Amino acid sequence: MDVLRPPLIRIGGRAYRKNLIQEQAFPHEEEEDFYAGPGDCVDEPCDVFVVEETERGFQCRVEVPSPLYKYIIGKKGETKKRLETETRTSISIPKPGVEGEIVITGQHRSGVVSARTRIDVLLDSFRKKQPFTHFLSFALNQPAIQEKFLQFKEEVLEKCSKDHGVSSSLFQNPAKLHLTLGTLVLLNEQEIQKACDLLQRCKEDFVDQITGGQPLTVEVAGVEYMNDDPAMTDVLYAKVHMKDGSDRLQMVADQLVERFVASGLMLKEWDRVKLHATVMNTLFRKDPTEERNSTMTGKSSFKERESFNGQNILKLFENFYFGEVQLDSVCLSQRFSSDASGYYATSGQLCFS
Repeated sequence: MDVLRPPLIRIGGRAYRKNLIQEQAFPHEEEEDFYAGPGDCVDEPCDVFVVEETERGFQCRVEVPSPLYKYIIGKKGETKKRLETETRTSISIPKPGVEGEIVITGQHRSGVVSARTRIDVLLDSFRKKQPFTHFLSFALNQPAIQEKFLQFKEEVLEKCSKDHGVSSSLFQNPAKLHLTLGTLVLLNEQEIQKACDLLQRCKEDFVDQITGGQPLTVEVAGVEYMNDDPAMTDVLYAKVHMKDGSDRLQMVADQLVERFVASGLMLKEWDRVKLHATVMNTLFRKDPTEERNSTMTGKSSFKERESFNGQNILKLFENFYFGEVQLDSVCLSQRFSSDASGYYATSGQLCFS
């Protein structure tokens, strides 16, 4: 690490330096016994949250999804005890599985602020390590597109099945064809509702203006690969573009992600959203039920991938036409789920019209 340019964590509009630490492994401990070392937190008090004065001193409340309680408690309660000792506060945490607030109390305001800041830094760090639970998507599973996709699959298997690694298990489920805008970690109903509310504000703030309250007509045509060597392909995707040649679809995608990143609900990964529809993915080979997309976070391991030779597919199907589709909504889709149509279950939706 360059000591002159330490990594920063941004919380509540403030930036905190993250100290370099030597991580400790506990191979025989359950995940609930996670321990955070002393260097994991940065003790830099700030005033971006509410601290109330009480008869006995000061207190601060912070809403935390119950799956994250364990990171504040730590292995055998060590993290919580250390925080309380070093900040001279008392930290009250709800019972496991019970949604509520963590309450920090202490005789000195500075101690309460310090504890709250350090908890925020811990939570931000561990939230980034959680597998994503939801994602913003455009559904591409209209019947005409599904039919053409199945034709593509049939022809690929007919003409290229002898190519290394090519098999029927690599293909996307046609009912789940989609464009992914970005992924989210939403750990309770309150966070899901916050994402839904933000979607509606985006509609009012800029989506209606871009779309004119009408569906966007998009063409799905041509295939491309993600990695550098087409002979060792992991992801093959269909390309999409607006039929009228405009960049309105890209504008909607980029501005939605920008707004969700600014809210703290999504991590920024790219300068622009890469609009593409995955049609073949080597991760499907072992887990066809998984929601996979090469541009997603989500802690998926690439180590066990068996790549396929996509050279002939790219040559024969370079301009394959999957069809035209009317995109009229953005879905807050649930990972590992299906609705009655076979698409991902929807937690929320932004409709253009």
